[in-house]
Amino acid sequence: MSQAWAADVVVVGAGNAAMCAAIAAAEQGSEVIVLEISSEAEKGGNTTYTHGSMRFAYNNGEEVRALLPEMTDEEFSMTDFGDYTKEQFFEDVSRLSNYRTDYDLANILAKESYKVMQWLTSHQVKWIPIYGRQAFKIDGIFKFWGGMVLEAVGGGKGLVDALHQEAIRLGVRILYNTSGVKLDIANKRIQGIYIREQKQDAYIQCKSVVLASGGFHANVEMRTKYLGPGWDSVHTRGCKFNTGAGLKMAIDVGARTIGNWSGAHAVGGDRYLPNFKEGFQKLSYPFGILINKEGKRFIDEGEDFRNYTYAKTGKEILKQPGQYAWQVFDTKGKRFLREEYEGRSVSKVVANTLEELVELMGDVDHEGFLTEVENFNKAVMDVPFDPNMLDGKGTEGLRVPKSNWALPINEGPFVAYAIGCGITFTYGGLHITKKAQVLHEDTTPIEGLYAAGEIVGGIYYDNYPGGAGLTSGSVFGKIAGSQAAKYVQAEYQVK
Repeated sequence: MSQAWAADVVVVGAGNAAMCAAIAAAEQGSEVIVLEISSEAEKGGNTTYTHGSMRFAYNNGEEVRALLPEMTDEEFSMTDFGDYTKEQFFEDVSRLSNYRTDYDLANILAKESYKVMQWLTSHQVKWIPIYGRQAFKIDGIFKFWGGMVLEAVGGGKGLVDALHQEAIRLGVRILYNTSGVKLDIANKRIQGIYIREQKQDAYIQCKSVVLASGGFHANVEMRTKYLGPGWDSVHTRGCKFNTGAGLKMAIDVGARTIGNWSGAHAVGGDRYLPNFKEGFQKLSYPFGILINKEGKRFIDEGEDFRNYTYAKTGKEILKQPGQYAWQVFDTKGKRFLREEYEGRSVSKVVANTLEELVELMGDVDHEGFLTEVENFNKAVMDVPFDPNMLDGKGTEGLRVPKSNWALPINEGPFVAYAIGCGITFTYGGLHITKKAQVLHEDTTPIEGLYAAGEIVGGIYYDNYPGGAGLTSGSVFGKIAGSQAAKYVQAEYQVK
């Protein structure tokens, strides 16, 4: 053992959930050490790879504007934020999880979401409206849809940088290139944590630990073991360090697990992009069609707003022959392509006719594709198109319907993007209480052990609403850090 450290609270991880925990503990006077397995340049876990979008409940546009002190009257006048109530947020999490979510945790998530946005704002996190991706300008007004309206300035990296700066201001010590190895527990009570710092073993004596080191999406063995066949070959998005080490540490000391261990957030994105690279996801599919190797459509691309379907689309692609698909757009649909469709590393083909397009696609049945597109075009209903709402412009009589935004694929030039399945994070994790305490297998809390973020299970099953992941990390990170500090204070008082 090279050296020993001491702290009140140790936080494992340095992404959004972890840093919210560190800040919450520090602002209550606790001495906090954060362990980040990566270098400082790669800090932030999965948060760094996100757009920084946050889903939160609000009653009107004025509540949103209160989070945007620099927004002008002119900007506000051309922006329709609508509303997104706590009840809607709770229902979205419940509905998309097929009503298997932990209702207590989902209720806390929805109820505390706006408060945590205010708290983050007070800690120097800045926000901007998500124009373009979450609101299209029609008749001079940006009308937001899908329950998500703000993202952090600078995206996920900006959010991480802001949280790190605030934590350092509050006296939090961050150890980079340092990982948690083993929890030191006696009588179901935290005594400390064994760590590996710069390849040397060390020990931190502490009274509380917050685990916020993510799930196991970057662990091929665990993916195959828990998610099943095929998941070893999917594209791995986000942080390469999310290998389930925190989960294993907790399980080794008797922590109880819960949730959808065979489920994961998985999106459709570039078929050939290397792992852990930004720009994988391709999420404008509601305005085109998805075609498999046989030239057949296989999902309802317009089932709901993209925010409510994208996290399950990757799994459907994985089920297709060859585990790939193509997103196809004509000139009308191309107007709504997000920024990730641009760039030299994007795998796409472009042609003036559908016949030329499928020829370039190569690995798609030609006749099947042309017949499928022809039948789709004939089935499109004569209903007004509106990208800002569930417009009911669907299809009639198809084996696989399209419920909204059904635009005929008939105006060249046409473009097709090669798509595969990409895993973002896993749904199974640790069982926590409403105070973010980690439960033992005997269902009682492990004293001094807390968890937040993607390492927590029981909230999402099968699917999840976009932006809720970061919000969950912030809400339960704040709770975990605050409760850890209170626990430490109580322990000192006892002694």
